[in-house]
Amino acid sequence: MFEPVQLRSFLAVAETLSFTKAAERLGLAQPTVSQHVRKLETAAKRVLVARDTREVRLTDNGDAMAGFARNILAAHDSAARYFSGSAMRGRLRFGTADDLAITGLPRILREFRQLYPQINLELTVSQSDQLYKRLNAGQLDLVFVKWVAGAKDGTVVRHDNFAWVGLEQTVLEPGAPVPLIAYPAPSLSRKLAIDALEAAGRTWRITCSTKQISGVLAAVRAGIGVAVMPASLVPEDLKVITQRFGLPPVGDVDFTLIRNPLANAEVIDALTQAIMGRTLNKST
Repeated sequence: MFEPVQLRSFLAVAETLSFTKAAERLGLAQPTVSQHVRKLETAAKRVLVARDTREVRLTDNGDAMAGFARNILAAHDSAARYFSGSAMRGRLRFGTADDLAITGLPRILREFRQLYPQINLELTVSQSDQLYKRLNAGQLDLVFVKWVAGAKDGTVVRHDNFAWVGLEQTVLEPGAPVPLIAYPAPSLSRKLAIDALEAAGRTWRITCSTKQISGVLAAVRAGIGVAVMPASLVPEDLKVITQRFGLPPVGDVDFTLIRNPLANAEVIDALTQAIMGRTLNKST
């Protein structure tokens, strides 16, 4: 009932909310992508994409179709690889920084496992520096970490900047130490935050030390203090307060994939492409 080529064009539009960007991603002409979506709407007997001169958005039926499309294409691609004799097999030890797990990464990993059911995916969640050490020790095959922009070789998935984050009603008294919520040392965001404060002549005190992003967010939401995190990961109920209190800039950050050169390159390439090809929107 639904043609895979039409589903792929529709998904590209759904993920970019742009016919132009979808066409660029697929290497097709924009009219071709538009035609694919129209044919899919005809087959479904539903309007899937609402578009006007200002924006492109999915309808409720479009949201439903996006979920079906991913499952259909995953099954289609898996079957094609299986019967062509190229079903990918192997073990992939993947590590990700804790706060990157609040992006769309879990969804990407779920779809990856559906697409490559014969790949044994092992997941490790930790801090970036610990993951990098384990990669160099040969204990991981691919890591998804945060580094100071340009500091490490690898595949940059997203360039971002660190921001100070707090509640809308956060109050910092003039001259008082900045109440800092941070990961334990060593931690990139902790070190950069403290270095920035001290360089600006601001005093600080640790009001919460936690190993997990869930702990950082819970402490910020409780009003215990402020935290530093990538701006793109700030949940909607929290605010970037860098300018409000004249807090010093912390710097830029790269979300980077780094591979073990001795590991299975084919398997690593498959997951790298899956992450690079999807939008890492925050999930909280």
